[in-house]
Amino acid sequence: MLRNTGFFLVCLSLSAAALAQENEQRTTLADQKEVAVTIYNENLALVKDVRRFTMKRGAVNLAFRDVSANMRPETALLRSISSPGSLSVLEQNFNFELLTPQKMLEKFVGQTVNVIRTNPATGAETSEVAEVLSANDGVVLKIGNRIETGLPARIVYNSVPSNLRDRPTLMMALDNTQNATQDVELSYLTGGLAWKADYVLELNPTEEKLDISAWVTLTNTSGASYKNAKLQLVAGDVNQVRNQFGATTGAVMPMAAAPVAKVREMATESLFEYHLYTLGRPTTIAENQTKQVSLLGATNVPARKEYLLRGADYYYQGAVGDLGQKLKVGTFLEFDNKESSQLGMALPKGIVRVYKKDSTGSAQFIGEDSIDHTPKNEKIRLKLGDAFDITADKKQTDFKKIAGNSKYNYVFESAYEVVLKNAKKEAVTVTVQEPIPADWQIQSTSHPYTKGSSNTAVWKVQVPAEGSTKLIYRAQIRY
Repeated sequence: MLRNTGFFLVCLSLSAAALAQENEQRTTLADQKEVAVTIYNENLALVKDVRRFTMKRGAVNLAFRDVSANMRPETALLRSISSPGSLSVLEQNFNFELLTPQKMLEKFVGQTVNVIRTNPATGAETSEVAEVLSANDGVVLKIGNRIETGLPARIVYNSVPSNLRDRPTLMMALDNTQNATQDVELSYLTGGLAWKADYVLELNPTEEKLDISAWVTLTNTSGASYKNAKLQLVAGDVNQVRNQFGATTGAVMPMAAAPVAKVREMATESLFEYHLYTLGRPTTIAENQTKQVSLLGATNVPARKEYLLRGADYYYQGAVGDLGQKLKVGTFLEFDNKESSQLGMALPKGIVRVYKKDSTGSAQFIGEDSIDHTPKNEKIRLKLGDAFDITADKKQTDFKKIAGNSKYNYVFESAYEVVLKNAKKEAVTVTVQEPIPADWQIQSTSHPYTKGSSNTAVWKVQVPAEGSTKLIYRAQIRY
């Protein structure tokens, strides 16, 4: 008999909740006509949710269900598309606390519940009235004159709090002047939606050309799903105000795909000082999902590889002697974002991963680097790692002070020897960059150099196969 009583109390609880919300006008995903999602780089998205339903004339308590759990309610804007000006929002409340056993306990702290125990031997049930004292890290109950925790029992509530919902819901008090079916759009900003670009490059055997595929990785932790959504992405640094309540509210390896020359599934256009990418078909962004969408693909993009040994400026001011043995030589890859190179579109920031096939035809990972937002006609430069077969020995062979008695009129002269060694079976060119401080002049050098910038001397040194080349130069520095 007591088992039936417990069932009756549960039904009574649900009935009370239904009674408390019976005056609501609800709209769900079943009413959704279309949805558009624009995602920005910094965990920010704009959602435009259009639904078709009928509302009574006059005062309406509208429950707009299945919105993002991370929405910013202060940005919400409701308007009638089919009957402009017919809706006036008087008040709104965002109910994002979802109905769970823990939330039920928390809402009933200080109130009474029924605790039902079952005798394991007989199956008989007993019921006691208890006051919920705490719901932190478990439950604390006062039953009669005793305090109990960790009860092996069922808890029955006499109602469901009206602000607990099974789905995130925006409650709005409206004044509606139309008594007809309307297309209503709710737009709002939300967190929990993010995107990033990932690039896959494959070098050809001669390392003079590459194929590129770009993917957009979408992550949805907003607490809502967006079915058959019109998807747009904004690349750029959009300013957001951080307020007193806090900040505004695992990389996935891109799928390998054979790129086709200049495939662009997402159209791009300028938007203010940013770039807008639009997917040419609807896509579903499910709740708690990471998915990838193709951005572009291109083949036979001209590429350039550079070996770079970069020095430092500290050793031009004193005697230091040996500067290092088997110094690492960096390996860089460059290509141009131009139409003449099969590209020529605004590229969003992201990680670029580079592959090359081995002797058996299997693609092997050879390095990665990140790029910032890159406009059309700009150069892309990636550091892939350090060369294994190319090293350098470096030392200062001479240093002397020519003139001066303070740090403001010193004149120094120093000489250097750089031995570049190449264990490869083919000749290579190594770029040697030396940042030289103050007013400097190369007095003598074994190889021609250029002035890369006001404080940089640059040499392009040929190193024969399985051989070495010695770069010798002398510099004078005036402070």
